[in-house]
Amino acid sequence: MTASDAAVVLEDFIDGMRAGDFSRLAAAFEGDRPLVLRWDGEGAFAAVPEVRAEALTCACFLGHIAVVQYFMAQGVDPTAGSRTGLNALHWAVNRGQLEVVRLLLRSDVPLELRSMYEGTALGTAVWSAVHEPRPAHPQIIEELLQAGAQVADAGYPSGNPAIDSILQRHGAADANGRSDGFHS
Repeated sequence: MTASDAAVVLEDFIDGMRAGDFSRLAAAFEGDRPLVLRWDGEGAFAAVPEVRAEALTCACFLGHIAVVQYFMAQGVDPTAGSRTGLNALHWAVNRGQLEVVRLLLRSDVPLELRSMYEGTALGTAVWSAVHEPRPAHPQIIEELLQAGAQVADAGYPSGNPAIDSILQRHGAADANGRSDGFHS
């Protein structure tokens, strides 16, 4: 790849990060030494700190734990990258990225920040478990609740008996105060 080609690829990446277009950028996060880390190490994002925040959020979306660890070690705020309307934790729970969620929880990322859809991380996890289910969603919901996520923001009843059972164990009740999920 020529220097000119590399500059175009980098500019395309920055444009994609600014647009929150994560799906087309996955290749920059793959491999032993992801391109995004090389670019950051070379200072390519120094003038665009919002791109670093979006890169962290994208790494959470994709489940690239090494990239998440790198950016967090560099002090990138996991709540800052939200051009898509969801921050790093919202995307990790949405995509069922359990190890990333665990890393973020160990870093004391705020649980009650709301996305552009007004959902907390727990609300996003429950919605995703019902509408875009991934195998790790029940465990993610359990771990969010154990970490102190407010069960009242979960969207109970969810319509998924397995998810509702988890929420009930943590004190979920519907608007009428019922924890059995039935409406009268």
